[in-house]
Amino acid sequence: MTKIAIILGSTRPGRNGEAVAKWVRDIALQRDDATFELVDLADFPLPHLDEPGSAAWGNYQNEHTKAWSAKIAEFDGFVFVTPEYNHSTSGVLKNALDYLYKEWNNKAAAFVSYGGVGGARAVEHLRLIASELQLATVRAQVAISLMTEFENFSVFTPSDYLLPQVDTMLDQVVAWSKALEPLHAAVAVNDAAAADSDETVAA
Repeated sequence: MTKIAIILGSTRPGRNGEAVAKWVRDIALQRDDATFELVDLADFPLPHLDEPGSAAWGNYQNEHTKAWSAKIAEFDGFVFVTPEYNHSTSGVLKNALDYLYKEWNNKAAAFVSYGGVGGARAVEHLRLIASELQLATVRAQVAISLMTEFENFSVFTPSDYLLPQVDTMLDQVVAWSKALEPLHAAVAVNDAAAADSDETVAA
């Protein structure tokens, strides 16, 4: 079955993103058209990018990179939950994206953002990054205002009007993920065949 990661893109103490990500996960788990898993960047402590080679080569040297690669490779699509910091996404999420390349390719992505203007500017930056990573981004997104949906800017109290937006976003990311599955599966097969060929030549 299609597998979607809900990626929690903040690791700071007292983060608002944890409540938002769990809210999205709980809504998603009511569906039967895909499986969903919350992936918390706090569980994958990645230092500032420290791989000597380009992620496009996939020749990872560090164990933390290999663990992150293995986790992301499991999924067919992604929902990124992002704060907005200084008109952009969080540094930790940008760093996590930069660590990998092929693991993102030919998969779908959607966005749930929160901030002073709903995190809209963070998502605009993420869409540009996703394009370079060959992630197909869906149009529907959920933009959550820090002014109206959080008590004292810290306790998440989502309004019911957001629920149809979440449903539409999930509809789109699941549909696009399913549509792209044959493409990224074919690329994985070709990469495996090329690796086998290289091993045969080396032998």
